[in-house]
Amino acid sequence: MASLPLLFGLLSLVVLHPISSAAAIRLRGVRHHPSSSSSDLPLFREAPAFRNGGECGSNDADRIHVAMTLDENYLRGTMAAVQSMLQHSTCPENLSFYFLSARDDPELYNSIKSTFPYLNFNISRFDSTRVQGKISKSIRLALDQPLNYARIYLADALPKEVRRVIYLDSDLIVVDDIAKLWGVDMEGKVVAAPEYCRANFTVYFTSNFWSDPYLTKTFDGRNACYFNTGVMVMDVEKWRKEGFTQKVEEWMKVQKEKKIYNLGSLPPFLLVLAGNIKAVDHRWNQHGLGGDNFEGKCRSLHPGPISLLHWSGKGKPWLRLDSRKPCIVDHLWAPYDLYRSSRHFLEE
Repeated sequence: MASLPLLFGLLSLVVLHPISSAAAIRLRGVRHHPSSSSSDLPLFREAPAFRNGGECGSNDADRIHVAMTLDENYLRGTMAAVQSMLQHSTCPENLSFYFLSARDDPELYNSIKSTFPYLNFNISRFDSTRVQGKISKSIRLALDQPLNYARIYLADALPKEVRRVIYLDSDLIVVDDIAKLWGVDMEGKVVAAPEYCRANFTVYFTSNFWSDPYLTKTFDGRNACYFNTGVMVMDVEKWRKEGFTQKVEEWMKVQKEKKIYNLGSLPPFLLVLAGNIKAVDHRWNQHGLGGDNFEGKCRSLHPGPISLLHWSGKGKPWLRLDSRKPCIVDHLWAPYDLYRSSRHFLEE
């Protein structure tokens, strides 16, 4: 019998975002058996076809653009994230996905296409040489991978007609209609994201930074608060026009010389944008569910409504579930897992 904490966790998701009977039926996906391949990519079940409601438009103006990186090590998380967005969207056919991959691999395309036959998506190759010589060692190896820096160059990778995009990490699920986040009023800002002004902002930079009065002047006149770059709405047009890629790169150069931070691609974003973003409701990034960056210990949900759950930190839900040592919150991710070896309780 399931433990009471587990039942409470699963029930909390249902209470927060009730699933209609029609959606419940759609969740019983058809098992997909792709043709044999030499690829070592994981195999996934075919997702159900999610269709627009009658109130959905079909023009380019109605389209919602979502960008994610495509890493073989995080592919299982990417599939779950896409599944969650489609399932909870009122107009799922209006979603367009742009994936950035570190290498050209037809099997990655085939994997997404066979899992989501009706998905509108494109895969672009991220040229890792763009960050060659700009990355310095951080506290976790995963944060040092070139693809972790792809979000800095997102505006260059997207088609010119894309003027706004939602960037999402692969270790999250969306349990609300993504159109609500898409519709945020940017108020002239280049990035919109949940902002956390109670967090200890000083820990994101080293003593080399805080002891240098010239460097710390960058925050003069700004109420600089932490924000997580794994969930961002970006004004791509403004990013291009005002050269934000170059602004972030300048701080990466300083980092190579003076070691002013320890946490991968996040701190240069904070240096450029902290205190100058459009703050959105915290419900759009219940982050830190993967624990800290060293041990990935279990964490509980923060109080309040939730639209997006994010396993930032070392612990990833698919790894903890497979190890049979899951955290309670990992059971909220499991229903969106399309991995073929998974025993999906909603299909029983």
